[in-house]
Amino acid sequence: MLLQEEQYIIHWLTQYGALTKAQVVQLLKDKPPQTAEKIIRGLKREVMLHDISSGYYLGVDPMCQPEQRIILSVWVLLQFIDHVEPMAHYPATYPSQIFFLKENMGYEIVVLYDGEQHLARLLQPQEDLRYIFVLPRISMAQELVLPNVPCLFATVDYNGQEVPTVKFYTEEGGAQNGSD
Repeated sequence: MLLQEEQYIIHWLTQYGALTKAQVVQLLKDKPPQTAEKIIRGLKREVMLHDISSGYYLGVDPMCQPEQRIILSVWVLLQFIDHVEPMAHYPATYPSQIFFLKENMGYEIVVLYDGEQHLARLLQPQEDLRYIFVLPRISMAQELVLPNVPCLFATVDYNGQEVPTVKFYTEEGGAQNGSD
């Protein structure tokens, strides 16, 4: 029988595919990093978890490849993780990557690359749903036809670091803290 945290890790990696080790540690928000690392080592010993790309990524299948849109989406999700239950986030319907619940409000994270601005038109806005658009550059937000619901924009910048900086912007263009 797996511990609750072990079940969470297996569940997340099964639904999202490979994630960075840093993301898995941060998803275990209620555990100190050393404890999270110990849980990961235990799952590897039991051959339930595998290193991918020399251990930068973790996966339940040694052959799985990380999907960059999901990786970017999880970095954004982690900015809200203190307000999201461990099982209250999961893959969303295309063109969104991740859906999560925060304080009875649904959020979809949508990663768009240059030339994909038209995909915003495929979204199905609902009264209790908000969108977070992850863009390569914030100026791309001006080129989107937005759904008729409040939207946030985010950029994910690695700057050569393992854990990137995630910045949020409102529709009006102002910067905002993600966990508010």
